Amino acid sequence: MIFSSTLLENAVNEFAKLPGIGKKTALRLVLHLIKQDVQEVQFFSEAISAMREQIKFCKRCHNISDKELCNICSNPMRKQEMICVVENIRDVIAIESTQQFNGVYHVLGGIISPLDGIGPDQLTIDALVDRVSSERPQEIIFALNPNIQGDTTVYYIGRKLKGIPVKITTIARGISFGGELEYADEMTLAKSISNRIPVENYIQAIS
Repeated sequence: MIFSSTLLENAVNEFAKLPGIGKKTALRLVLHLIKQDVQEVQFFSEAISAMREQIKFCKRCHNISDKELCNICSNPMRKQEMICVVENIRDVIAIESTQQFNGVYHVLGGIISPLDGIGPDQLTIDALVDRVSSERPQEIIFALNPNIQGDTTVYYIGRKLKGIPVKITTIARGISFGGELEYADEMTLAKSISNRIPVENYIQAIS
């Protein structure tokens, strides 16, 4: 692309750094902003800047939050004794969209994947084990993507939690193997949560 303005080119290059955004899409977005009022664009840039500077991670579940505790963990109406373990924040949003789960979450920050150089120490697994040991929840629900990495993570954490008196389940196979939670339709995901099965049965099924 040849630009008549360095300012335009710089803006396009910055937008093109976003995932899934190519140069043509970036140019379309920048040209859209140019048509807006200066004040509206300022609000847009200030919102992005404030988000990046002020965003926090919940000290309990590692979800994105505005405060030390996210609004899910601090909600007295949620079932604090039921913890849903997910890979990332997008999965929290996907499950919340089903309106079928009223417990709390624990965000691992990824899944065990040796090929990608991701081991247990890079995830919040130890924090989860400490949390289960101290809070003594009634049930841990694994809602990880149904693939080899997800299964490995379930198995590893299940071994770490061995000996702790807590019910451990995983979502049912309503989602096809290799699929991702964030792309599942809400009804399928809701049924997978409702029809969860004990981890022992799950591990036997995939072994």
